[in-house]
Amino acid sequence: MLALSFGLTAALIWAVHDLLARKLSQGAAILPLLTIVVGTGCVALLPIAFAAGDWQAMTGAAAALAAASGLAFALAIGTLYKAFSLAPVRVVSPVIGAYPMLTLLIAVAQGRPVTAGDWLAVSAIVIGISIVAVAARDDAPEGYASSPGVAMGWAMLSAAGFAATFAFGQEATRQGSELPVALIGRVVALAVIVALLLWHRGSLAPQRWQFGVLALMGCLDAAALGLVTASGGLPQAEYASVTSSLFGVATILLAAWFLKERVRPVQWLGIATVFAGIATLGLQGA
Repeated sequence: MLALSFGLTAALIWAVHDLLARKLSQGAAILPLLTIVVGTGCVALLPIAFAAGDWQAMTGAAAALAAASGLAFALAIGTLYKAFSLAPVRVVSPVIGAYPMLTLLIAVAQGRPVTAGDWLAVSAIVIGISIVAVAARDDAPEGYASSPGVAMGWAMLSAAGFAATFAFGQEATRQGSELPVALIGRVVALAVIVALLLWHRGSLAPQRWQFGVLALMGCLDAAALGLVTASGGLPQAEYASVTSSLFGVATILLAAWFLKERVRPVQWLGIATVFAGIATLGLQGA
């Protein structure tokens, strides 16, 4: 149940982060935003990781897996911001939240036990987010910077990136220590993003008021990813990855409340189905 709690807490934190990402990414250059967000997360995590991290437990294999997690995270968060810049939350978040099925497939490939109840719960989650996504096809074009299909394509890449991030990160934690793994992964992700920023000759030029918001987003993202990564040493670690996908539904709720983005009645049905899947996972882990 502890892994489940880690995942649910991460989901709520990411929901706030993604709401802010949707707000700031519209019409903005993505790489400067990402550089500040990921860089702030590194700065916040650095003293904690060096003070409390068990660096002696880190093997070469653990460090390599942590680096792979960072590469996957750079893909995940970059395509997430891109998707949010193109379409409303109700279209993008459910697709990104579809990574639980990939997470359980990875768990099977790693030889960890996955029960029929787990598959049933994940199926409910995936069905629920699919309902939300399909119901968005009839939306009016207002609020879209591109077609829903293009935004969903970026969201699918983000889902794959998050599934890989969690798989590599949790395996690295099992072979090493969670805080060093989290820091290594984040530094690698930042290096990739800065390299792309320099390649495209971008500049860190958000409006002054955005720096505080972006810094907050970086801390939120680091905390959420740290929770999911740290769950790698817990029983049923995949539960944290699966339940963290609730961030998609939570973000829709926040966007409907704060950004006044319309949610169709059938999409509420999908949201309820997702919650049912999460509850089923909770019963499995009880």
